[in-house]
Amino acid sequence: MGLGKTIQAIAFLSAVYGKDGDATSPKENEGVNKGPTLIICPSSVIQNWEDEFSKWSTFSVAIYHGVNRDTVFDKIGTHGTEILITSFDTYRINENIMSQMNWEIVIIDEAHRLKNEKSKLYEACLAIKTRKRYGLTGTVMQNKIMELFNLFDLVVPGGLGTREHFRDYYDEPLKHGQRSSAPERFVQVAAERKKHLVSVLHKFLLRRTKEETIGHLMMGKEDNVVFCAMSDVQKRVYKRMLQLPDVQCLINKELPCSCGSPLKQVECCNRTVPNGVIWPYLHKDNPDGCDSCPYCIVLPCLTKLQQISNHLELIKPNPRDDTDKQQKDMVFASAVFGTDIDLVGGYTQNESFMGLSDVQHCGKMRALENLMSSWILHGDKILLFSYSVRMLDILEKLLIRKGYSFSRLDGSTPTSLRQSYVDDFNTSPSKQVFLISTRAGGLGLNLVSANRVVIFDPNWNPSHDLQAQDRSFRFGQKRHVEVFRLLAAGSLEELVYSRQIYKQQLANIAVSGKLEKRYFEGVQDCKEFRGELFGISNLFRDLSDKLFTSEILHKEGTQHEHKSETQSLPDIGMCFLPSQARDSFSLESSDTETNKRSAPVNELGIVYAHRNEDIISHERGCDVTHDFYGHGSSRV
Repeated sequence: MGLGKTIQAIAFLSAVYGKDGDATSPKENEGVNKGPTLIICPSSVIQNWEDEFSKWSTFSVAIYHGVNRDTVFDKIGTHGTEILITSFDTYRINENIMSQMNWEIVIIDEAHRLKNEKSKLYEACLAIKTRKRYGLTGTVMQNKIMELFNLFDLVVPGGLGTREHFRDYYDEPLKHGQRSSAPERFVQVAAERKKHLVSVLHKFLLRRTKEETIGHLMMGKEDNVVFCAMSDVQKRVYKRMLQLPDVQCLINKELPCSCGSPLKQVECCNRTVPNGVIWPYLHKDNPDGCDSCPYCIVLPCLTKLQQISNHLELIKPNPRDDTDKQQKDMVFASAVFGTDIDLVGGYTQNESFMGLSDVQHCGKMRALENLMSSWILHGDKILLFSYSVRMLDILEKLLIRKGYSFSRLDGSTPTSLRQSYVDDFNTSPSKQVFLISTRAGGLGLNLVSANRVVIFDPNWNPSHDLQAQDRSFRFGQKRHVEVFRLLAAGSLEELVYSRQIYKQQLANIAVSGKLEKRYFEGVQDCKEFRGELFGISNLFRDLSDKLFTSEILHKEGTQHEHKSETQSLPDIGMCFLPSQARDSFSLESSDTETNKRSAPVNELGIVYAHRNEDIISHERGCDVTHDFYGHGSSRV
């Protein structure tokens, strides 16, 4: 990401079309017998593609997007346009028209958007008439190894064999060989298949990384994962959520039914949850339930748990929603707030400026406030990402109360104004913080003036968080970049992050052939080995009495290929803490009788921390001498 894929693609096309960059004296054979090229990209970067073509080439470029697109397409047929740029959605909607054209070359930018072979966009792109297909992406694999097959089968049909062969020969062996307790023969087979897959992929894959290209020009980046203690009221609300009939139905779905039948609860009396809080609203027009019950409530329940982990205001009714949804959210808030209702300011959204900006009841905001105070004093500039616009609204109130100068970009920001906001933040010394919606600002933004990046809420897809980080860590960055991912300790977010690690490791194994430590017992899409990561029971576990992530990553006997090794928790986490807090901050407190870990909290409201790159690349020790606030010197 951020290494010039756009310019590299333009240079490639210039060579194919015989362009020499001189618009006044075209070559004799320039573009002879060459058809048009189609570029499909996110709508947010269409303008960037057009600008780069204008800057670096002499192509005739047209944009097929918006109200005048029919006129633009007519010019293609008369050879008046060499390059046509369109968006994913525009192409999908107009596939019947555009797939009739014989394209010389098709380039798909952010090609990982086509990871799902069942999507309409994927099917539409398969219909493109061309023999030369190219995909551009900084994240060739995001969630599953089978995504590799989907991308490569799109650009090189048949190059990796059939889907069934790829799954049996590569996908399954690699996943099972990465299991922490995998037998020796599984590990050996996985190692062999890994090497073979990498050799096959590299026939079709040109890969450039920052380390290989501009690493010597960059000051480096650290990706810190920070486990913040939830406030006491957050913990109580989270526990009440887990006790709701809806969640209990999901947790106990595999148990024998209480009616005495030989069936499981999910197959008998407890397939529906009429006494629930979430289920009745989803089935108000169908009291007998739907074909997916009770699994239809998994996503709504997960969403509520994530909201509680971030800020309690997020689960209160939104005045902008319709009456029915507000009533549903009111019922839910009443059930989970319980006796704490007065403490959190009632069932309705807090309209008080001071109330919203108060960090007392939000663990992650407490940690963020402490960290930002130090960064601002040292002249740092901060990118602050969140997936929730409502969470951005709350964070904005915090910035105003603290007196920080900030910019903001979310889905409501007009596309025409986004670049001006970016330029203003990069050039204005007074701008200290940039609030960004991860969905709206995760791609295409160049914010190299910032040297601190905060990911307030993690995403199941690790590439989303990595894309957000790289808004700052790209060519032109003059300072060392520190990333801080904030997680609510003891919540679902720990499982989200653990799955991120799992997915990143699989990507490193399948794409680069790297050696990755085997932390997890769970195997993706395998009911036999759900382990600690997969399955509904894991999603709704109560983790409040554990240091869940640290126990997995540093558990005794974890396998690293054929060798076992142990790692003391302080060796990983303590180097991020202020020196004055280290003596009193213990990560080793345990109860041998119940085999449970307590979660001590330091003065910043932080339970535990480590560097993500240390976990993914299985490196150990602290190679940076600084406190948690991110200031100090590096040592080699």
